[in-house]
Amino acid sequence: MKCAPAVVTLRVVLDDRDYMREGSRRQPLLWSIKLLIGLAVCFALQCINDVYFKTSAERWLAMTTAGLKSGYVWQLFTFQFLHADFLHLLFNGIALWFFGRWVEFTLGRHRFAAVFIITGLAGALFQGALMLAFPAVFGPGVVGASAGVSGLFAVFAWMESESEVRWNFILPIKARTLFWIYVAVEGFFTVVPTPRQGGIAHAAHLGGLLMGMQFVRLGWHRDYVALPWENWFARKSAKPKRAAGLAGFDIVGAAKDEEPLTDDFISKEVDPILDKISAHGIHSLTDRERKILEKARAVMAKRS
Repeated sequence: MKCAPAVVTLRVVLDDRDYMREGSRRQPLLWSIKLLIGLAVCFALQCINDVYFKTSAERWLAMTTAGLKSGYVWQLFTFQFLHADFLHLLFNGIALWFFGRWVEFTLGRHRFAAVFIITGLAGALFQGALMLAFPAVFGPGVVGASAGVSGLFAVFAWMESESEVRWNFILPIKARTLFWIYVAVEGFFTVVPTPRQGGIAHAAHLGGLLMGMQFVRLGWHRDYVALPWENWFARKSAKPKRAAGLAGFDIVGAAKDEEPLTDDFISKEVDPILDKISAHGIHSLTDRERKILEKARAVMAKRS
């Protein structure tokens, strides 16, 4: 990466910043880890309810054919926070631990949340449509975070297609190859919903996988590409704007040769970028942030 020298150069002159001191700041808890903890808490509450309270709360939160027919649209989201048993939670948790953290480190917490929500909803819509159309085959209900987790894996597989993963912790295989194997398996059991498939919501998995692929192909993994709701609420301007008060730098990181690298610019632009690297790694930087570091390094190199 070209911005690595910029980080080294800037660290030499910014070693008085808080984030450059060992142990000066606690790292924030990743959203993927918070989600994992949340799923475990929800499962614990399910178990407590089964033994002591025996309420019908789960029937309201799981995605069921009866609920969808009654217009319980929240079930398209809440079903991901319930699990059938401990092994169901364990396997989803393991996948979330590996692929969820990678997506969050690479794309940032907001894009991580977007992947989980969008792909989970896509899986829910696909599974729900089949449940309504063929209730005897795909009903009566679905629980589990597998749709969103499948989407996280798909994003990883399409961004790191040549990376090697270990299928079932044993067999080394390319991420993109494993993606297509999963698509084939989930597609087969969706088209051939035999009782031998073990009551798994394959359509939800397939919907999450395909939506995760589309997430990358549509460019939504890139920070400068607006997500659907950002377009709807006009949160992203079509034209680049000049960053107010930062002489010589605009929003795409272009710098005038004659402009100084002021303390004001460092505190407002460079400090947050280095802080982000410290918290989430260099791969979490956007193109704009990389360009700012490159320009800052170039200006400082001229002075040395």
